[in-house]
Amino acid sequence: MFSFSTMQPRQVLTQVLNFALILSTAFMLWKGLSVLADSPSPIVVVLSGSMEPAFQRGDILLLWNRGMDTQIGEVVVYNVKGKDIPIVHRVVRRFGGGDKVLKLLTKGDNNLADDTELYARGQAYLDRSKDVIGSVVGYIPFVGYVTILLSEHPWLKTVMLGLMGLMVVIQRE
Repeated sequence: MFSFSTMQPRQVLTQVLNFALILSTAFMLWKGLSVLADSPSPIVVVLSGSMEPAFQRGDILLLWNRGMDTQIGEVVVYNVKGKDIPIVHRVVRRFGGGDKVLKLLTKGDNNLADDTELYARGQAYLDRSKDVIGSVVGYIPFVGYVTILLSEHPWLKTVMLGLMGLMVVIQRE
């Protein structure tokens, strides 16, 4: 049976440092992707069916925010002022561009109406430079269901983190 009392202090310290290394590596990869894609959130998970059949619930989307000349038909991810969850929808109209501020109107492929009801009060269009997190450049189907399960069942998150921590500590080199 495993016991912390049987481990030498040096072994305990090594295991704690290994765990810290795993966490810091994940954080650095996330920040590196953020800088590379010029997006605060370079990877998002589709949470609803509003973009079916293009994207299903649970798909992971890869974002790129380096090109500011968004075209009609492009799928973008945007934030609405006052809401925490980003929205994934397709650009159906664009206004301005060039010297003028680029304004976008979006709509989910599976929705009947455009997104004006989703925008902040008094907002008729998205400002490309302020509201859009990035344009979708790729996706991985269904892998994001893990994230959905963890957010819908908080106890599962605690169990998974506990098991991961326990595995790192118990692992012997």
